[in-house]
Amino acid sequence: MNTGLFITFEGIDGAGKSTQLDYAVNYLRSQKKEVVQTREPGGTIFSEKLRSMILEAKTPLDSDTEVLLMFAARKEHITRVIQPALNSGSIVVCDRFTDATFAYQGGGSRVPPSRIETLEAWVQGNFQPHLTLFFDLPIEIAQRRMGQRKKDRFESEAMDFHERVRHAYLDRAHKHPDRIKVIDSSRTKSQIREMVQVELDRICN
Repeated sequence: MNTGLFITFEGIDGAGKSTQLDYAVNYLRSQKKEVVQTREPGGTIFSEKLRSMILEAKTPLDSDTEVLLMFAARKEHITRVIQPALNSGSIVVCDRFTDATFAYQGGGSRVPPSRIETLEAWVQGNFQPHLTLFFDLPIEIAQRRMGQRKKDRFESEAMDFHERVRHAYLDRAHKHPDRIKVIDSSRTKSQIREMVQVELDRICN
């Protein structure tokens, strides 16, 4: 039986998700919470190797192959890291989870959602995050924020790919409003932090 909390952070590239995730982890720890910080794809030695294969591929992977690799990494991650941490009563804060697969592979790469749903049911059963924070921002602003930083394979995709990713995320948020909370990333960092803190306090206290 799960006694911990599973919180995921999602967002289009350039929306400030990683900055706010670090803030959230530090905030929760300041409240004397036991926190495990992790990421997807990744989180285990095996899953991190798959992450490198996916993000650093010199030639694009077949989209179905990509989805299968994502869920292979996810299965190890859940089994080896997430579930044990939850069973011990920790709060697991994860940088991306299955919503990202629906957004990037489903929306961006146009993999039929039904295929992703089949793998989701197989790998996760009914297991879902208790709370997901989705950091939303118009694509043009997000691209400007990323500037000239080195980009991985997904970040380097064309604008229409990122538009499809964003709309897939928003569609997920519309379908799962109790779990997915949309954070307006066009606001100031301090305003965004306040919104994040409100959601954390609501679910953790």
